[in-house]
Amino acid sequence: MKSLGIGLIGTGYMGKCHALAWNAVKTVFGDVERPRLVHLAEANADLADKRASEFGFEKATADWRTLIADPEVDVVSVTTPNQFHAEMAIAALEAGKHVWCEKPMAPAYADAERMLNTARAAGKVAVLGYNYIQNPVMRHIKALIEEGAIGAVNHIRVEMDEDFMADPDAFFYWKSELSAGYGALDDFAVHPLSLLWYLFGHVEAVITDMVKPYGSRPLKEGGRRDVENHDAANVLMRVGRGISAVLMANRAAWGRKGRIALQIFGSKGSIAYDQERMNEFELYQAEGRGSEQGFRKILAGPAHLPYDRFIPAPGHGLGFNDLKIIECRELIRAISGEPSSIVTFEDGLRIEKSVHAMAQSFHERRWIEIA
Repeated sequence: MKSLGIGLIGTGYMGKCHALAWNAVKTVFGDVERPRLVHLAEANADLADKRASEFGFEKATADWRTLIADPEVDVVSVTTPNQFHAEMAIAALEAGKHVWCEKPMAPAYADAERMLNTARAAGKVAVLGYNYIQNPVMRHIKALIEEGAIGAVNHIRVEMDEDFMADPDAFFYWKSELSAGYGALDDFAVHPLSLLWYLFGHVEAVITDMVKPYGSRPLKEGGRRDVENHDAANVLMRVGRGISAVLMANRAAWGRKGRIALQIFGSKGSIAYDQERMNEFELYQAEGRGSEQGFRKILAGPAHLPYDRFIPAPGHGLGFNDLKIIECRELIRAISGEPSSIVTFEDGLRIEKSVHAMAQSFHERRWIEIA
């Protein structure tokens, strides 16, 4: 397969993460062609030039449409705020480009459907940035569940908490706008939903409550503005094969920085995982003498592939950006027609459908079945 020409739209937190992945994927894995960093787009020309120089891109533009029209670009990374995903991803697909779009697909479900339909019509690979499923520890947890290490799973609890919106005096910004989505549910609760999908299949039914810890926030120019979406949510769910599950999400949780706390209970044991300690998990197996039973901590190491591609020694640990490099390699494999483990627009739309069902449940105060 020839070297892919890469276009990057947006250079904030996730834009830099994509750039790091494109730069490192050949060095880490060796079994893919080194991508060519062709074109970068930002909101203004000066910033675009600066980021292109920093990230290693050949060209820069203040007009993302110019990037999409570039015949040298084969894959477009879309890392802009949520409300721009649909327009940019659809334009890239219609121009014959593959797309790597950050989650969620779009605030409006109809836009997410258009994204999927466009990808189908274009016949191009279109995937979403759910890199937590790429963690070697998560892959091993999946293997343990599938081989019956904890028996038949009967209940799951998952929490996602961060505190970047915990300060009541923090200024209002775009993530509190209705145009950005429902709030905690589609801003970041889609990440634990991606883990549930990866491990057990899609959500089948939900009932939801959402809250606004703070009804308004100050504006930099003075005055206040009402918060238009919800920073915390609690969801009762049934997931693949009717398993009982609970999801709690809060982006106003003081002290929590990047927590996805996952507990999986089975007939013969349990598994516990916390994203803030992403290089370890705990396994309890109800076997042997009761006097010696207990959770044991398992540290990530070369035995948990593809950890070995990064570090030859156990216990040293991977990071968030390393998971993005793994995801980048899975995307390249998908483009090459090889089997890959990645969230396509097909599966991504089902995750989006789950989120919209949760919001519908909140407004209608009832269980919603997801077809």
